[in-house]
Order: sequence, then C-alpha cells, then structure tokens
Amino acid sequence: MDLNATLRKLSYVPVIEIDDAANAVPLTEALLAGGIGCIEVTLRTEAGLAAIRAVAKSGLPVLTGVGTVTRADQVLMCVDAGAQFAVSPGFTEALGAACRRANLPLLPGTVTPSEVMIALDAGFTMLKFFPASIYGGAAWLKAIHGPLPQATFCPTGGIRDEDIPGYLACPNLSAFGSSAVASRALIAAKNWDEITARAKKLMAMVCAARPV
Repeated sequence: MDLNATLRKLSYVPVIEIDDAANAVPLTEALLAGGIGCIEVTLRTEAGLAAIRAVAKSGLPVLTGVGTVTRADQVLMCVDAGAQFAVSPGFTEALGAACRRANLPLLPGTVTPSEVMIALDAGFTMLKFFPASIYGGAAWLKAIHGPLPQATFCPTGGIRDEDIPGYLACPNLSAFGSSAVASRALIAAKNWDEITARAKKLMAMVCAARPV
C-alpha cells in the first residue's frame, strides 16, 4: 500500500479517543456512512488497542491507524492489534527503528525545519505536523515546502472548518486530522447519527476544496 497516496485520496483522518472498545465498530460504521474511510485511534485511553483490534477484526473497509505512539515498546502491540500505520506527536530513533523492524508505517511528529530534516534523514518522508494551529497552520506547510519539498504532512491540532480549504491547497498535504467529527463525548453517548452528519458535512467541504 502506498500510504501517502491513500491518505491523500482520503484527505481526512478523524482522531479518536475512545473509552469503551465496544463502541469501536458502530463508530467506524457511522464514519463510513459519512464518507470517511480512515480512522486513527489514539493510545490516550486504555481502550485504544482493544478498539483497534475490534475494527480490524470487523472486516470493515477502513484504513486503521494508531495514534499517540510514543515508545518503541508499544509498536508490536499495535501491530498485533491490527494497526496499519502509526502516528506519533514526535520522533525518536528508537521509535523509528521499532516501526521499521515491524514494517509499520510511521508518521513522526515535527514542528521545526530541523525536526523535519532529522525525520527525513531517518527515512521518513510522510510526517505529522502537530500542533498545527499553534505553529502556523497552512502557512507553515507552504513555507516548509520550498526548502524541503520531499516531505509531506498530516497536520492535526486545532484545525477549524474555515481552515480546511487553506490546508487542502498545500501541495505537501497528505491529509489532515481532527477530533471534531467524532468527539470523545459523542462516542460515549453513542450518537452515531450526529457523527455521520458531521462526517458528511466535513467531507462535502473536502470534496469542494480538493476534487478527486
């Protein structure tokens, strides 16, 4: 799988914090009904790995990532759960090496040119840009593209609806992520209809700004 091409086609990655793994499959079904084909389940809650495992076993046609991977010793657990790619808020050599050994694609987090260069030197060309809104948003992506055009990014952190067209106009954007479509509260309330409605609204904006 060409992860960069796949994420570019999908354009949006919902960042999920889930407290009950039993909600993972109906949540994924709600996202798919809204036109979203990817999910990033973070390890910020104890249910994260179990939720990934449930989605992987469901057979639903969704690209399943694991987020907030910060240590090398988490990598094999993520692979065992069925994660297809990993996302980290930062980067360490140990984490990068563990992901390479496990053949788990990693999007390491970067916010400075030096961090981008370190990740590129380590063999990672698709990167996370976090927290995006604090470090310049779409303007940062456009600025970094000049000197480092080989890097592509998946920004997350404080991205608002009105920011979406600007991000999608960046040539070095793979996809962007947020928790707005499926917040922790909406998931806990099992409000699948609202999640689907939010997904449809966001994906309509994506399609208008980045026609396939």
